[in-house]
This record gives sequence, structure tokens and C-alpha cells, in this order.
Amino acid sequence: MTRPLDGITVVSLEHAVAAPFATRQLADLGARVIKVERPGSGDFARGYDQRVRGQSSHFTWINRSKESLALDLKHPLALQALMQLLARADVLVQNLAPGASARMGLSYEALKEHNPRLIVCDISGYGADGPYRDKKAYDLLIQSEAGFLSVTGTPETPSKSGISVADIAAGMYAYSHILSALLLRATTGEGSHVDVSMLEAMGEWMGYPMYYAFDGAPPPPRTGASHASIYPYGPFTAGDGGTVMLGLQNEREWKAFCDSVLQRPEVATDARFCSNAQRNAHRDALQALILQEFSALSAAQLVERLDAAGIANARVNDMAGLWAHPQLAARERWRDVDTPAGPVPALLPPGVNSAFDYRMDAVPAVGQHNAAILAELGWSAEQMARLHH
Repeated sequence: MTRPLDGITVVSLEHAVAAPFATRQLADLGARVIKVERPGSGDFARGYDQRVRGQSSHFTWINRSKESLALDLKHPLALQALMQLLARADVLVQNLAPGASARMGLSYEALKEHNPRLIVCDISGYGADGPYRDKKAYDLLIQSEAGFLSVTGTPETPSKSGISVADIAAGMYAYSHILSALLLRATTGEGSHVDVSMLEAMGEWMGYPMYYAFDGAPPPPRTGASHASIYPYGPFTAGDGGTVMLGLQNEREWKAFCDSVLQRPEVATDARFCSNAQRNAHRDALQALILQEFSALSAAQLVERLDAAGIANARVNDMAGLWAHPQLAARERWRDVDTPAGPVPALLPPGVNSAFDYRMDAVPAVGQHNAAILAELGWSAEQMARLHH
């Protein structure tokens, strides 16, 4: 079965999350991804934790279907091997420290002289120029710089996202830009340079709160798990202590909610609650009324009423609930992926394409593919041994 990126070779000088997430998605579509790692320890994300049979949870998530080539790039022979790879590669992705790849002669301008079809994608915190160019950037720092913390959390306490949302945003834009660059190359025959900034990726995702605060207007308040400007929209406790997440989007749903869920149709026309703006302004009073009615219901009974009324709702799952989610099981979204410690379950990438199946190959050990890759480049066993001296 032909995959969209079969025949495409990606070389990645990557660590942590942003670049590995981008390249894993390229591998999902069939690309050959050669991950260049430090000899011995490899990508430092391998050491974040030992939650997956002694392996890192981050690393297991975003490094399947790759080949690991362990090179000390301070060694002249290692740099020679890398340049040989890049001479025949389609894409180079890197998220090293600011300026590190350019100092090794791996800038787009230098590499295109040797391989004009090469696409070079640089992922950094703040981009290739500007006053913040050389600033170190980690996920939490970018969440903070981008204003994400100012709108996330409770009124008393700003909170970061529970996942690496800035890294993931940058990885997604790197992935989509690389796909765009491959399409462009099919027309022009030439590669291009992609400069992805984590700050700019998060800035795009912050578009709603930025426009909400347009022209000096007050920004959206931090409201925990509730929506900042739509009410009722968020978690509510049932009489048995269970929590149900629900959301209303329009006046038709508000009326149905009052009629069929609260079973108090007169609330729909109460002057305090007759529009979303009014409900938002009087959310404390409305919350008290809703919780009073919900106190007589179990979480299961509440979900039944919400479903019957056509009101969007969800369980507040933990990780065990997600692992066991019946919808993921019914849609057969799980596959086993091999790792150095044995097979582990992995979710298929989002989206189902009728023309191909995703690639779901093993997570590599550090340097697992050194001999095979260097042999492809014509290296002898003696030359390979010299890499370690």
C-alpha cells in the first residue's frame, strides 16, 4: 500500500518535543526519518521519566517509526557522515540551541549549495531574527510569553497547560509547512527554508483571547474549566459527587436545557438569564440554581437527561478513562508498537484515510541503525570504528 510520503527521507537533529512530534507525523505518512542522537544518552527526552516499561513517556509517544543514528557531531567523521546523508535527503529538521546548526555549517544557505532540493526546517523559540532570537525557550516559558497563562487557570492562580502545548503547536506548524514545501518543490524543483517559531505558533492559537481584548478591552478572565464568556459551559457536580461537563451554544439549547434537564421552563425567560450575556453576567446565581437541581440526580441520570435534550456533554475522564475509552475501542484506534522494552499500545494518528494505513513501526534504541545507515553511505567497518576514537 502506497503512503503519501513513501520515498521521502527526513534527517532530524531533534530533541524534546517540537521537532520529534513533527517528524513522527512525517513517519506516520511513510517518510523515512533518520533521528541523529548523541552517542550513549541520545535525545535527552529519553531520560524524562521511566513510566513505559523503563522508557520515557514523551519519547515513546513521538519517536516510533524512526531510525536512530548516534553521532558525536563534534567529531569530523561524524559531520562527514551527516553531510553525506543530507546530500541525498529531502528534508532536514532541527531544533538545536539557537545558532548551533548554523555554526556546524548546516544553515539552509550552506546546504542548498550541495543539495538544492533540500527543505530545511528550523524550529526555535522565537525565530531566526529579532531581539529574542538567541533566548532559550522551553514550553512553559513560551506559554508564559504568549499570554496563555493569563487566560488559563482559576481567578486566583494562573496555570500552565497539562501538556506541552507550545511544543505541540510548533511541531504541528513544522509538519504542515514541510508538507507544503514538498508540494511546492514538486512544482518548482527546488527546496526551501522553513522558520518555525514557538511564540508565533502559540500567538496564532491565542487569536480568540487577543481579539476579545482588542483595542484595550478587558481580556477574558481565568475561569478554571468553565468557559470565560459562555454560560453554562463547564463542569457541574451531580448529587452523587460525579462531575459532568456540559456546554450550551445558543438560545434553542438554553430553552431545551431549562425544559428537559432542569425541568424548570420558567428559568429560560428569567430576565437574568434570557441571553448569554445576561447568563454570563449572573453566572453565580445561575450556577447555584443549576447545582440545586442537579443535586437530586446522579451523574448517569444527568447525562441521560442531557443526551435526551440534545445538549453537548462529556465525562470528566482521567488517563485510565482515556485508555479504556469505548469510542476509541469501537473505532479500533489502537495498535501495538514495538520498543526496546517490548510492545506497547499506541493510538493511530487522528484521521482515517481510505487510501492508505499509517506506518506504526518500532521506537528505536540509541544508535540502533548506525551500522545499516553508514553501510548505505559506503562506510567500511574500519571507518565506522574510527567514529568512536
